[in-house]
Amino acid sequence: QVQLVESGGGLVQAGGSLRLSCAASGRTFSDYTMAWFRQAPGREREFVATIWSAGISYYSDSVKGRFTISRDNAKNTVYLQMNSLKPEDTAVYYCAATRVLTRQQQKDYNYWGQGTQVTVSS
Repeated sequence: QVQLVESGGGLVQAGGSLRLSCAASGRTFSDYTMAWFRQAPGREREFVATIWSAGISYYSDSVKGRFTISRDNAKNTVYLQMNSLKPEDTAVYYCAATRVLTRQQQKDYNYWGQGTQVTVSS
């Protein structure tokens, strides 16, 4: 069983930056594929970024070049550095984990955090 706790959300002006963190329980964090998804009001949850245990990362086209996903296996934590934020980035951001080598398929992720709100004002 893996428990995920996100933090770091908040209110920021357009063009600003935020760094989200996701702390995971468990002793085999390094084996897991970790990802960030987001859900804006009235919209379906969508893929943002994922990072494999080997450190390979993938991004959605909407955040590529602005967001960076990273992981610190010694701290059982995955991060999402968000730069050049836009109002359309406003959403609840969720951390997810799986042992499967996957990318954006939500059905592949077994564990989810409770989410953290990110609001970008124009």
